[in-house]
Amino acid sequence: MQNRYYTPEVETASVEELKAIQTVRLIRTVKHCYKNVPFYKKKFDELGITPDDIKSLDDLSKLPFTVKQDLRDNYPFGLLAVPKEDLYRIQASSGTTGKQTVAGYTKEDIDMWGECTARAIVAAGGTKEDFIHVSYGYGLFTGGFGLHAGAEAMGCTVIPVSSGNTERQVNILKDFGSDILCCTPSYALYIGEHVRDKGIDPKTLKVRAGIFGAEPWTDNMRKEIEKLLGIKAHDIYGLTEICGPGVSFECEEQTGMHINEDYFLPEIIDPETGKQLPEGSTGELVFTTIQKYGMPLIRYRTRDICTLTREKCSCGRTLIKMSRVTGRTDDMLIIRGVNVFPSQVEHVLLELGLTAPYYMLIVDRHNNMDTLEIEVEMTEEMFSDSVRKIEETANIIKNAMASYLGITATIKMVEPKSIPRSEGKAKRIIDKRKFI
Repeated sequence: MQNRYYTPEVETASVEELKAIQTVRLIRTVKHCYKNVPFYKKKFDELGITPDDIKSLDDLSKLPFTVKQDLRDNYPFGLLAVPKEDLYRIQASSGTTGKQTVAGYTKEDIDMWGECTARAIVAAGGTKEDFIHVSYGYGLFTGGFGLHAGAEAMGCTVIPVSSGNTERQVNILKDFGSDILCCTPSYALYIGEHVRDKGIDPKTLKVRAGIFGAEPWTDNMRKEIEKLLGIKAHDIYGLTEICGPGVSFECEEQTGMHINEDYFLPEIIDPETGKQLPEGSTGELVFTTIQKYGMPLIRYRTRDICTLTREKCSCGRTLIKMSRVTGRTDDMLIIRGVNVFPSQVEHVLLELGLTAPYYMLIVDRHNNMDTLEIEVEMTEEMFSDSVRKIEETANIIKNAMASYLGITATIKMVEPKSIPRSEGKAKRIIDKRKFI
């Protein structure tokens, strides 16, 4: 097998070697936080613990959790562990659900981030001879800069296209000979549709792989992207507060994402009780940054739901793997007592393959009863069908949804291209119950 490691001494280290690295870095991080971040000193003091109480990885559960609201409460710079003048860059989330969550990075943090995304690019088959086409957004959003840094660390040629102007994206893919496409999966799907609608044979494009993240997606969406663009689609995971894309990444085996656990110490907890769960359990993913100086976070609750496993990977990497995120504890819909994730709806639609892969969930409440309507976009071919044929398709989708979700939904077939396309994170839910 071709060498696919950027830092083989870490990516193929023994579990004992990895745990030794983690232990040293965890102890150092805890001391750094206690000394330099008043928020953490207060949290520790309230729990009656000091940095000296943290001697091994087994002591991790003694430490307090950090949640997104803590970042908002300390907006913008209250969680910094270094003087502001020592920062190299500031990144932030979109802030669509409240105050922006701000993350400060030192030069060392940026270099670490670049190493993480370089590992992801190599795992996707990238080499220093490649042209890396970055269609994640640049600016305060971490996506663009994350993959950009990794490509530069490898010595690749970066094409910093950013998101938007899909016509130009396709022209650049074609004319510049881009080798690897980096963007959100929903935007990759949109680019693939544009390639198809323009009558371009994907085999004529040089692009051979994609690195897609920033939103949950399914294996069925992966297959659709791979078909439309003629590539191998790899998952990447990250979040602004921790590091941006590159916290974990998929190798060529595509059986989960390897976590860069020499930098990010993962746990799975029960989202209700906060108790640690054993390997292989499904629960909420929690990270402690153990090699970040500007704004280290202790036991940060991501709200993302997945599993962790150390099952041997045939790629040779020993880094622990996380499953694809199946949803979030804070975007999970509870409808008439049933938990529903948008990714489940996407799975059903792509599995059936009867419609375009675009949808919107509209949740409402009538007479104290929750209702779910799923708008499903028709293809151009369907739109010319008879009303009866369209109704038959809607019934097939309705039955499949009821079987898979365990809840009955109203299916509304809508015109082609009527559901807004996304160049960033796709908006999938309109929950009207919040305004009642």
